[in-house]
Amino acid sequence: MFEHMTEQQARDHILEMVSAYCDTYHNKKKDYVPGDRISYAARVYGQEEMVNLVDSALEFWLTSGRYTDQFEKEFAGYLGLRFCSLVNSGSSANLLAFMALTSPLLGERQIRPGDEVITVAAGFPTTVAPVVQYGAVPVFADVTIPQYNIDVASLEEALSGRTKAVMLAHTLGNPFDLKAVKSFCEAHNLWLIEDNCDALGSVYTWNGRKRLTGTIGDIGTSSFYPPHHMTMGEGGAVYTDNPLLHKIIRSLRDWGRDCSCPSGKDNLCGHRFDRQYGELPLGYDHKYVYSHFGYNLKATDMQAAIGCAQLKKFPGFVEKRIRNFDYLRAGLADTEDKLILPAACEGSQPSWFGFLMTCREGVDRNRVVPFLEKKGVQTRMLFAGNLVKHPCFDRMRAEGAGYRIAGSLENTDRIMRDSFWIGVYPGMTDEMLDYMIQTVREAVNQEEISNAH
Repeated sequence: MFEHMTEQQARDHILEMVSAYCDTYHNKKKDYVPGDRISYAARVYGQEEMVNLVDSALEFWLTSGRYTDQFEKEFAGYLGLRFCSLVNSGSSANLLAFMALTSPLLGERQIRPGDEVITVAAGFPTTVAPVVQYGAVPVFADVTIPQYNIDVASLEEALSGRTKAVMLAHTLGNPFDLKAVKSFCEAHNLWLIEDNCDALGSVYTWNGRKRLTGTIGDIGTSSFYPPHHMTMGEGGAVYTDNPLLHKIIRSLRDWGRDCSCPSGKDNLCGHRFDRQYGELPLGYDHKYVYSHFGYNLKATDMQAAIGCAQLKKFPGFVEKRIRNFDYLRAGLADTEDKLILPAACEGSQPSWFGFLMTCREGVDRNRVVPFLEKKGVQTRMLFAGNLVKHPCFDRMRAEGAGYRIAGSLENTDRIMRDSFWIGVYPGMTDEMLDYMIQTVREAVNQEEISNAH
């Protein structure tokens, strides 16, 4: 079939077939029927993503390559930052972001074992896991309802002489109070990591101008797991405007090496064999000099190829998420006697990841959630609820060491008992949203329904 074609002609032919295949077998949309399963999240993609994926596969470079370079450049440009490093997951992004702050290159600001990091327990575990794994101490502050982010009034109480950083997620797309948190960090010379994995595209008004979340702290992180705002299957990113932090992040991502030459390229600096490092012999190959105890957390070029196509569509995804959230908010306004509905942080426009609700007194989440699930509406808890209550903290709880709680976690515990959320992903139709609204109303009025019959 290909014997009379050039390689480029053969590739073009294959990609045309892939595009037609995607349109024929992946892009057929069936009409929604009330009662069909509505997931909290789903991939939204088309022929562009599949064509890019196969194009990268045909190239067979496999590890990071031209699509990775393109994605890092374009994603940094979208964020308005100088540096972006693509990694294999959002959890790896959080690991890199935290571990970058443990580098000896940071001098007195280096985080050492036993130092403290202020965070919250009402969230996803991989915001906290790197802190614990390294031997630093997470200090858990309470959150507010209905914003579900850190209660900034607790920051001073969480502070100690060993505090070195604040590491927080923007909960389900809703920015935390960046003005208060950033000011606190600046006043006490603390690092700020923004876990932006659930908030890509969220906007916060900072010093009179609109800024994307993830770009105001020292380091931001993103996840490209399928439920997130955009996807490449697995994948994540770490980004910063700080050249030194970027250097450290790249070193830790790429085995801890000191050399910054891209994979497959040698001696771009011109000093591969003429310098002294540590106690190595003079002229030891710089490609095999290690300045950190690092990892291999790179993504593949096939993942990056999907990301390049998704990034072009991303602004539309954000618009749809905001629109779907507003649709649910308006449709559920008459349930506010039964549910606490979510509220955006002042001065922000969230790129919502989900629609989070808390049952008021007299409404039992253990009745509401099973009702929704039985009716085909998928739900989720606010991740860990209260992370300190989980089995991974059993030993630390028993020993009374390894973490600290600032004040009480009253709202965190309430979220653990009473909160749940449903999706707002861009693939939802008005029919799906209407069914979700109707079903939530029925779920919180079950007693009234049963009494009427």
